[in-house]
Amino acid sequence: MHHRSLVARAGGLAAALAAALTAPLALAQSEIRIAHVYSKTGPLEAYGKQTQAGLMMGLDYATGGTMAVAGKKLVVIEKDDQGKPDLGKSQLATAYSDDKADLAVGPSASGVALAMLPVAEEYKKILLVEPAVADSITGDKWNKYIFRTGRNSSQDAIGNAVAIDKPGTLIATLAQDNAFGRDGVKAFKDAIKTAKLVHEEYLPAATTDFTAGAQRLIDRLKDQPGKKVIWVLWAGAGNPFKINDMDLKRYGIEIATGGNILPAMAAFKGMPGMEGATYYYFGIPKNPVNEALVSMHYKQFKTPPDFFTAGGFSAAMAIVTALKKTGGDTKTNTLIKAMEGMSFDTPKGTMTFRKEDHQAMQSMYHFRIKNDPAFAWGVPELVREIKPQEMQVPIRNKR
Repeated sequence: MHHRSLVARAGGLAAALAAALTAPLALAQSEIRIAHVYSKTGPLEAYGKQTQAGLMMGLDYATGGTMAVAGKKLVVIEKDDQGKPDLGKSQLATAYSDDKADLAVGPSASGVALAMLPVAEEYKKILLVEPAVADSITGDKWNKYIFRTGRNSSQDAIGNAVAIDKPGTLIATLAQDNAFGRDGVKAFKDAIKTAKLVHEEYLPAATTDFTAGAQRLIDRLKDQPGKKVIWVLWAGAGNPFKINDMDLKRYGIEIATGGNILPAMAAFKGMPGMEGATYYYFGIPKNPVNEALVSMHYKQFKTPPDFFTAGGFSAAMAIVTALKKTGGDTKTNTLIKAMEGMSFDTPKGTMTFRKEDHQAMQSMYHFRIKNDPAFAWGVPELVREIKPQEMQVPIRNKR
């Protein structure tokens, strides 16, 4: 009798243990786990926070408020990489292994993204890059697990070249001495066809005093004939537009730059008429998804959505479109098959993941700055939309 009850108890224990072990498995099967590795703190904190807000709004919008696809709940796991490559790398590994993330989104900084790419390859799981920009991410450092909704350096550069590449124009560049800055200038150089690039100035990413760099730029341009432009490529802290205080007009020198987050565009108020190309400005695209983002953002934050909010929203749209295509199947190869060549709606209109390098082909917007007293920033007015098919964005991954 005693022996039989021991056996029964052991059997019950085994059943309980089996149930305990299968519970997380059952839970995992009823969930789709998305890791978001981004700069919650650090030099690009403003970008990271916008991406996170956009990602959550986008998932809500794309799932019709259910936060579920094919009956599976979407769970977002947040990780703060602080803008540090080693930290981003270890956090992505933890997300894939310990947190059982099915796929990941991020990061904010290009240097962090480059450190994370081999981790996606090692774990054979998708990393959807948003908003890190360096060409090398979908270029020579790419692997098949990498997709990007964010624009790359070439798309930025080609857009800006459309705006300022005119015969008789002399251009000097001012950029950060990092992957973002150097990849951006390289792509810009490749995109310039008629203007002449006469000088490249690289400064540390944390620069706050631009005087010495600006003086070198002025010295290189001041005695030259023709239209003279300093093209600025800068992300994060520091205000390179302070170089305007050095009376560039006296030398006939203008500043040109791409779009930026709204606080950074406060500096544009002093530059009415300046032209460039931007990835996004809430007042430019006219489509239902952008209307939804703008209204959701005003409702939640009482402000318009910003540059990287649109990016996070686009990443969410891509994820949900892919998951709907696979019927909620998160197997990596199934997702890759669904996503290669896939078109999806975003606040910028339709984007398409190019099969060759998984870069999202998307519009850029040629703008001219206008002063509007209603806004605290210089308002980029649309000159024209530069459609994806107009941009010969090079494939750099030698696939």
